[in-house]
Amino acid sequence: MTTDSQTDTTSPRTPLTYASYLRVDELLALQTPLSDGPEHDETLFIIIHQVYELWFKQILHEVDRLDASLDADDVPVALVALKRVLTIFKTLVGQVDILETMSPLSFNSFRTRLDSSSGFQSVQFRTLEFRLGARSRGRLGVHPEGSAVRSTLEALLTTESTYDRFLRFMDRAGFSMPPELATRERGGGNFEHDGARRQLVTVYRTRPDLAQVCERLVDLDEGLQEWRYRHVKMVERTIGMKSGTGGSSGAEYLRATLFRPLFPDLWAIRNEF
Repeated sequence: MTTDSQTDTTSPRTPLTYASYLRVDELLALQTPLSDGPEHDETLFIIIHQVYELWFKQILHEVDRLDASLDADDVPVALVALKRVLTIFKTLVGQVDILETMSPLSFNSFRTRLDSSSGFQSVQFRTLEFRLGARSRGRLGVHPEGSAVRSTLEALLTTESTYDRFLRFMDRAGFSMPPELATRERGGGNFEHDGARRQLVTVYRTRPDLAQVCERLVDLDEGLQEWRYRHVKMVERTIGMKSGTGGSSGAEYLRATLFRPLFPDLWAIRNEF
């Protein structure tokens, strides 16, 4: 029993609701079209790209899990992470269908409002590429020298990629990888290596359980390439061969990124079976 002087004056906690947990009000306030009117389809354009960024955040979250599971030789968790990333990429491809309901005329009604902004400036997508091993200094150009973003991406050029971790995982499993792979300069991205390919062929022939990890990485690679392809065709359909926003070369640059595998050894060994 408490006296008057001991009465608890703390106000009751506000009950958690769907809206407060997900911060729905703040979320729905983030779509701010800049065109006069505004143009009807600018809201769609903003929402699609904001959703892309949310999915990129989740993919990076799953890549954290994937990297940790490879480091821990935890095959079941690695497979779960890879399956989820692949499923998200299928969703990203599906979102292109929604964006393609916007006609070229509709897009051009607000395109000039985008000014220097460009999808090439997506830090999360560039981080994802660098984390997986598709990296080069040439992809840093859209970020100013000395900026925090550029410094973060530059640091990734020298860190282990997911593919590096995969090769170390296979090495610990008894498939000796060439030692020079561990000491190579990582800024140039992943590349084919005869010694790694020979070991991976042996994995497929002797360890079907570990071959599943290889196949899921190929699925991830294919999923990313599929999204790139749909993105290219969407851009061509919307702006043709014109330059992209932010001074980019638009579809021309995007086409140049097609059919560049993240994990070239895992594709090259198809010739060995």
